[in-house]
Amino acid sequence: MQLAALDWWIVGLYFLVVLAIGVAVARKAGRNPEQFFLSGRNMPWWLLGISMVATTFSTDTPNLVTDIVRQDGVSGNWVWWAFLLTGMLTVFVYAKLWRRAGVMTDLEFYEIRYGGWPAAFLRGFRAIYLGVFFNVMIMATVTLAAIKISGVLLGIGPVETVLLAGGITVLFSTLGGFRGVVLTDLLLFVTAMGGSIAAAVVAIRHPDVGGLTQLFAHPEVSERLSIFPDMTNMETLVPLLVIPLAVQWWAVWYPGAEPGGGGYVAQRMLAARNESEATQATLLFNLAHYALRPWPWILVGLASLVVFPTIDSLQEAFPGVALSVLGHDMAYAAMLTFLPVGLLGLVTASLAAAYMSTISTHLNWGSSYVVHDFWSRFVEPGLTRWGLVDPERADRRLVTIGRISTVVLMVLAGLLALWMEHALQAFQILLQIGAGTGLLFILRWFWWRINAWSELTAMVVSLLAAIYLELMHPGLFPDLPLLAWQKIVIGVSVTTVAWITVTYLTRPVDPQVLRDFVRIARPGGPGWRGLVEEARREGHPIAGADEEWNVPQGILAMLAGSVLVYAVLFGTGMFLYGEVVSGLVATAVATAAGILLIRLWPSVKGDSLEGWD
Repeated sequence: MQLAALDWWIVGLYFLVVLAIGVAVARKAGRNPEQFFLSGRNMPWWLLGISMVATTFSTDTPNLVTDIVRQDGVSGNWVWWAFLLTGMLTVFVYAKLWRRAGVMTDLEFYEIRYGGWPAAFLRGFRAIYLGVFFNVMIMATVTLAAIKISGVLLGIGPVETVLLAGGITVLFSTLGGFRGVVLTDLLLFVTAMGGSIAAAVVAIRHPDVGGLTQLFAHPEVSERLSIFPDMTNMETLVPLLVIPLAVQWWAVWYPGAEPGGGGYVAQRMLAARNESEATQATLLFNLAHYALRPWPWILVGLASLVVFPTIDSLQEAFPGVALSVLGHDMAYAAMLTFLPVGLLGLVTASLAAAYMSTISTHLNWGSSYVVHDFWSRFVEPGLTRWGLVDPERADRRLVTIGRISTVVLMVLAGLLALWMEHALQAFQILLQIGAGTGLLFILRWFWWRINAWSELTAMVVSLLAAIYLELMHPGLFPDLPLLAWQKIVIGVSVTTVAWITVTYLTRPVDPQVLRDFVRIARPGGPGWRGLVEEARREGHPIAGADEEWNVPQGILAMLAGSVLVYAVLFGTGMFLYGEVVSGLVATAVATAAGILLIRLWPSVKGDSLEGWD
């Protein structure tokens, strides 16, 4: 597959615009760490929300969705659709708490919530564990998708793709920092959304497909159209629907869908101008992420079953692609080869946009952990104390460290991408590693008894359980082969029991640390009542502790928001399938949920004022 001159001009123009934005904001981004990592906390909510969506609009996502659709049908997408519940809980309960905390990264939270050396150790360790280990794995899956797409569309090998795509992205990221990432995400989102819709239209109009009606009637496709798995088949119902809705959404930590918020989502909430805008940004993200984007990818995945029904047909069509990266997820890129001149350039630019948005976000986010939660917290004080650095130049030096760590993270991700095989593999590994930690992240804001040892235990046990369960195979345990969902349930159970046990066996957090946390974050609720009453009896009432606890309204808003998004998502599918009556019913449900959400909004949106003394 070769791009025509017009296609290359489109792609080249896109890269020039993005780099120009990075150069334009480089000076301001380099002033200090808060500018480089949070853009001075003055970004508007709509831009932050679009930035979150653009970040999850990565090159590996359409590949993953295509892989799921080809193997498990449309209903297989519940493995990530279930995370909407997590997202809506973050919107209406946790977004304002994060913004209220006023930290630079979500890891800084540990020291205001727990205090002492265990919290400091936890902060530093997770800075490397998440900012480097987890982050590199995520970026590697995105880069792997870029390798597959470029191999099909451009005929470029894996090493060349890593050097070209990674090199341009890391240059942009080191120049513009967080401000450059967020500003370009608007362009990236529009480009990527337009490209995915164009790809779906061309796929449906392919001669072998013949339009929506013929597509849905095709024997390879018709049995995969159901939005819900077969309720009578427990072998598919349990892993595809029951486990995601009953366990996964609240119990599993996954980047971008962290229970209670975290990672780059928390970074954008912390960059908002106030609590209300943090809530609005996160709501916009969840609406667009789950209701707007999935169907173009799903349609391409379904069409690919007609054109390339098997992996062998993909291999036959693209003999130059390395066997190590050949899989169902490559079918998305294969369908793009039918795009006409000009449109191919637009879609290629959109895929480049998706890649750059995701990678630049993860580079900046991971670098913020390395710089703020490891280097600045532990290394910089020692260097200053020993007279090895000038404390007057700390801000500039930390920005430089941030830019260096950005390059290192990209190099590590590129190397790992050259080793990996397919996106679903990494997705399942990440789910397993995070199994059992989600409940702790939800409760730590509202239950005083949780401490740093609880979090350390959850992190270590979930990792060890994942290593054990992923290494276990029939050769070692011939009488006990486990399915992926069974591993998730075991990981959640073992990890949850372990961290709750350790919570009760270790000392509570210092009462003064807890009082300061309640004063800053004002979480409210019965989990803090004893602490608040004790402080009042001692004559030291906690400011803001008597505010009305609006978490019950937040949970109701979460349910209404989830119904709204699911109704829009499923209603869109019904209209595409030609099931007008079902589509109208879904529209009515979405309207009712939207009205309820509007009525609840004043009580759950958070304070629109800056700060709280």
